Amino acid sequence: MDLGIAGRTALVCAASKGLGRGCAEALAAEGVHIVILARTAATLEATADEIRTHIAAQRGATVKTVACDITTPEGRAAALAACPQPDILVTNAGGPPPGDFRNFTHDDWIRALEANMLTPIELIRATIDTMIARGFGRVVNITSSSVKAPIDVLGLSNGARSGLTGFVAGVARKVAPHGVTINNLLPGAFDTDRIAATLVGQAKAQSITLDEARKRREAAIPAGRFGTSDEFGRACAFLCSVHAGYITGQNLLIDGGAYPGTY
Repeated sequence: MDLGIAGRTALVCAASKGLGRGCAEALAAEGVHIVILARTAATLEATADEIRTHIAAQRGATVKTVACDITTPEGRAAALAACPQPDILVTNAGGPPPGDFRNFTHDDWIRALEANMLTPIELIRATIDTMIARGFGRVVNITSSSVKAPIDVLGLSNGARSGLTGFVAGVARKVAPHGVTINNLLPGAFDTDRIAATLVGQAKAQSITLDEARKRREAAIPAGRFGTSDEFGRACAFLCSVHAGYITGQNLLIDGGAYPGTY
């Protein structure tokens, strides 16, 4: 299927690895010119070179990089200077640490809100009007399955990401008449560095091998496996396509069936 977005421009956050990279690769494969962001310059440049060589070159797409911390005003300014009028915006930032809510400080909450709620809102605010003016825009926020089913030890993430979800629900309806959509992708367990670190902790806590910890975690997922960054990226690319113009204000859960609810 031709997604109809070749030649468009996308700003993709936290794209040097994991789910952000999956989104960047899927968009480049559709001929989208991408500007990718990450904090670690060396990793970011290595990723950009691989995408240029193996994906973008075949589709006539370009890949630019900005090494920055998107959760800071300075980082957002650098990103928007490199890509001030994207057709597609993919927001993404690492999740806050787990813990008991009794131990979270005011500063902990501010950091979580800055990264996982206020940064996406600021990026949307900075780019939405030019999307409206062109009559086309796609915003995809990478959030978490915890928005659908809160995880008790991830109180910071539950709160911050739910705040973003509520904000999107209202704004998405206001911009829909102008050909602009805003949706959220809610990943469950994906085979990324974050899940790998979690498995190490689980293996240690349960006095089992890392391989056993992985098998137990996968067995709890109806699909019987972790998701891949590639399939996540393709879901993102579809939401950014011309075929998804009637999908907006939605929360798409991608978790291999782990969420047990009907709605």
